[in-house]
Amino acid sequence: MTDELELLRQADPAPAAEGPWRDRPLTARATARLEELTTGPGPAARPRPVRRRRLVLGLTAASLAAVAALAPTFSGAGSSPAVAAPAALTPHTGAPSVSLDTLARRAQAAARTAGAADGPRRGSHLQTWYMSMESGPDAAPPVTVPEERITHWNADGSGSELVVATDPRHPGRPVIHDNDGHWQTVSDGKVLHDKTYPAGSEARHSGLASRTRPSTDPAELREQLSWLYGGPDDTRTTGQLLTALSSFRQEWTPGPRETAAIVRMLADAGGLRPAGVVTDRLGRHGQAFVYDGPDGAANSTRQMVILDPRTGELLGLEVTFTKNQPDFRIRSGEVMSYEAWMP
Repeated sequence: MTDELELLRQADPAPAAEGPWRDRPLTARATARLEELTTGPGPAARPRPVRRRRLVLGLTAASLAAVAALAPTFSGAGSSPAVAAPAALTPHTGAPSVSLDTLARRAQAAARTAGAADGPRRGSHLQTWYMSMESGPDAAPPVTVPEERITHWNADGSGSELVVATDPRHPGRPVIHDNDGHWQTVSDGKVLHDKTYPAGSEARHSGLASRTRPSTDPAELREQLSWLYGGPDDTRTTGQLLTALSSFRQEWTPGPRETAAIVRMLADAGGLRPAGVVTDRLGRHGQAFVYDGPDGAANSTRQMVILDPRTGELLGLEVTFTKNQPDFRIRSGEVMSYEAWMP
């Protein structure tokens, strides 16, 4: 009964104007439900005038997910912000590749020497780039929204949340920010959200997933990711597994033992091919693995996960378009989302 009550509590919608995640991309389950609603057969309808739509695209929405919003208006700093989508990372194929199986063994070796205090930790630290776009005859070009997010929860239920507008690729330059449906430029480093919670607050401000300690067994971890971040069979493909892993990483920072389970889980999943050595958007060197199989109804994206070649630590995940999206002025090869995960 306790689990059912927890799920019911999560069903209570959060206030739209509170929390740093109000513009967060859809979860894997919400995306799947949206696809069912938008791709299934329905009754014929009378044509309507074309309306401008703005979309916020993130890794956890591996297909186009519409979010109703107002048309964008730009204001703020006079200098031009970085609004173009970041270029896709290019792996160096000439460098020696490390297999996932080898990385899994290295991660397991690191896990064996880990101490009792070496994770996991509730909360996360990540830099994100999410694409936002419009459709329609007078649609504006797509823009990328860069943010740094830090969430931390303590054992007594106290915690903190911080969201900053910043793009490490362009230090000091103004960046785009969504201010209640209106686009504006803000200074680099502007604090968008900063809140501290007293002891006992976590149960009211976080979901069941963020309070469920991740398993250190690869098979159990995959099952856990499925029911916490998706639904029945929602991690049956490697693409869905990567989507769920992104959602998990936004709420937990894994320690060496959890990292070993993650890398072994990816090695056993199949479908990830070594793509070479890559330097991520934070300047870190990693080993890239690409999944370009089915991703859902559209089958129009490629996912590239980046791991530390020494420890197997998750460094980042990039999603790029593999097909043109003319309604949104998107070309194949452009980046839909990128998440850089930090300790």
